[in-house]
Amino acid sequence: MVKEELVSRSPVRIFEQSIHGGLKAGEIGIIVSQSGIGKTSVLVQLGLDKLLQAKKIIHVSFTQHTHYVLAWYEDIFDEFISKKNLENAAEVKNEVVKNRVLMNFNQDGMSKDQIIKSLRAMIVDGGFKAEAIIIDGFDFSKTDHERIANVKAFAQELGLSVWYSCTVKGEASSVGQQYDKQNIPLLIKDFADLIDVVIVLEPKPDHIELTVSKDRDSHDTKAMAMRLDPKTLLILEA
Repeated sequence: MVKEELVSRSPVRIFEQSIHGGLKAGEIGIIVSQSGIGKTSVLVQLGLDKLLQAKKIIHVSFTQHTHYVLAWYEDIFDEFISKKNLENAAEVKNEVVKNRVLMNFNQDGMSKDQIIKSLRAMIVDGGFKAEAIIIDGFDFSKTDHERIANVKAFAQELGLSVWYSCTVKGEASSVGQQYDKQNIPLLIKDFADLIDVVIVLEPKPDHIELTVSKDRDSHDTKAMAMRLDPKTLLILEA
C-alpha cells in the first residue's frame, strides 16, 4: 500500500467527519478521560496522521517520561505498516521523524507565557512551520482562562490547531460527578468557552467509546462512529 492510500483509509478520516472535518486552524480540542484510558494514544494517532501527510507537528509533553511518547509513535507506526504493508516504510518513517518535534516542560513554576515563547521560537525563529500542536499531560487544575486564551490567540495568529489531553481524576464510581449536564468536565468549566471540541473516552466491556460532548456551538452529546481497541488503544471503525 502506498502512503496516500494509507492516509485516505485511516480511521482518522471518520474521526474528522464526526467533528465536521476535524480541528481547524486556530481551534482548540480536548481529549478527556480518566488516567490510562487512551488519551495519549489518540493524540499520537492524530499527530501521526498529520505526519503521514508530510505536515509538521510539535508534541508538547508535561510528563517526565517523554520516552514513552516516542515509544507510542514507534509502536503505532509499526502497527500501521505491519497491517497495511506500506511501501517504502523506512523512507516514510524518516520523513515522519523529520517533521516531528518533541518538547518537554515542567508545569510547576512555569510562567504563563513560557510555552508560547518556546513554541514561537521553534516555529517562527527556527523556521519549523508546524500545522498542529499536541499538548499531553497538562494539568488543567493549574491553569486559568487567561492562559488558555493566550494559547488560543497564538493558535489563531499562526494558523495552528491545538489538541490537549485532560485527565479527570477520581475513582470510577465518582466519574459522573466530574462532568456537567452537557458532559463537559468541570475541570475546564472556567474556560470552556475557549474550547471548540471536547471528546470524552469512556471504557465499555469490550471497547473504549469516543463521545463528542462539544462540537463548536453544538452540545448534543453523540457517540463517534469509531472505538478504541482496549488492548492496542488503536482507533478502529465501529
